[in-house]
Amino acid sequence: MRGFCRDCLTPADTVTGRCENCHSPRILRHSELETLSIAHMDCDAFYASVEKRDDPTLADRPLIIGGGKRGVVSTACYIARIYGVRSAMPMFKALKLCPDATVLRPDMAKYVTVSRQIRAKMAALTPMIEPLSLDEAFLDLTGTQRLHGTPPSLTMAQLAREIQRDIGVTVSVGLSDCKFLAKIASDLDKPDGFSVIGRGEALDFLAPRPISAIWGVGAALAAKLRGDGIQTIADLRPIPLTDLIARYGSMGQRLHHLAFARDSRRVDPSERPKSVSSETTFSEDISDPDTLDAYLWHLTEKTSARCKAKALAGKTVVLKLKTSDFRTITRSHTLDAPTHLADTIYRAATVMCANAIENKSFRLIGVGVSNLSDATDGVALPETDLFDPQALTRAKAEQAMDKVREKFGADAVEKGRVWRLREDQDEK
Repeated sequence: MRGFCRDCLTPADTVTGRCENCHSPRILRHSELETLSIAHMDCDAFYASVEKRDDPTLADRPLIIGGGKRGVVSTACYIARIYGVRSAMPMFKALKLCPDATVLRPDMAKYVTVSRQIRAKMAALTPMIEPLSLDEAFLDLTGTQRLHGTPPSLTMAQLAREIQRDIGVTVSVGLSDCKFLAKIASDLDKPDGFSVIGRGEALDFLAPRPISAIWGVGAALAAKLRGDGIQTIADLRPIPLTDLIARYGSMGQRLHHLAFARDSRRVDPSERPKSVSSETTFSEDISDPDTLDAYLWHLTEKTSARCKAKALAGKTVVLKLKTSDFRTITRSHTLDAPTHLADTIYRAATVMCANAIENKSFRLIGVGVSNLSDATDGVALPETDLFDPQALTRAKAEQAMDKVREKFGADAVEKGRVWRLREDQDEK
């Protein structure tokens, strides 16, 4: 099989135009379709897609998911992107480019739920899944053809169709023989794309690409490379490995290998992030302790939900504050045991926050956990504490709330702190 229809999955070995079965023009053809098994799957404008799924009136309108005027864009739908709106762009700039856009605040609990649903469909195909975030992951389907009766390329096409049909969002897939090329491929035909980069074409494909296409080359390193006369990936190849290491340290070795499409990294299901956090930038500076506390609880719940979705627990709680004069304050506290319970994270963060605010005004607050470990079997509940006798009761109540949310939705039960925050936003 050297080709198939992406819409009905009918083999298309000899067809060069539309599918003979459903007449779709989306025919995927490649000489290595039966041999490639490393995939990168990325949801298309994930947060925005979920919101448009849940509110069809947003379907044909530009949509931005993000914070207030001084916040940043989390995700922009593809209509908003036509106007130049991009992720991580300041909200004031995004709204200047697209003043008619609908703006919604992120609903992380909802996105975590959808991410879990997608992850479950991946897990039905292979245990070799390496999540990168809520909306993207690597999959290694080596050896799965005997199990599923289809090559990895067709298996991934079936998965993309099922996600769209059952969950209501689209994904883009990149397929190759290594992670580096698979990730590049997934970005070539967005949205709802499926691109293949074979081993035989890899060197020619990479040669004219800008140096920034190499995973891990950020703006600062790209500028340094361009300053040294290295504009494209092809420019790297004549430079001896020893020279690249001398100029750029350990990154020089990585640049050398990836320039020749050599990537020996395995898809690692045990790979975990170094930290999980949530933060928000206020539309106006805030000094009121009660308002800061309400935001802190809201962000703690987001962080807790992300940890629970990934079955992670953190032993170190980290608080981040940015003052009105742009000075960043960071505090951390190491717990006795790893946790993903919002109550435990929040109570550690509130102590640090109370000691840090000192009548200052703030433009940003964030909370996270680091020093992560696996929490597949849950986390230890707080022990009886003479100074906090209700800790165990609150932990059990939170676990009960999680079960209710899992069954009836993220908004099925909320704490009063959330309503205090909403009332504050409504007044503004």
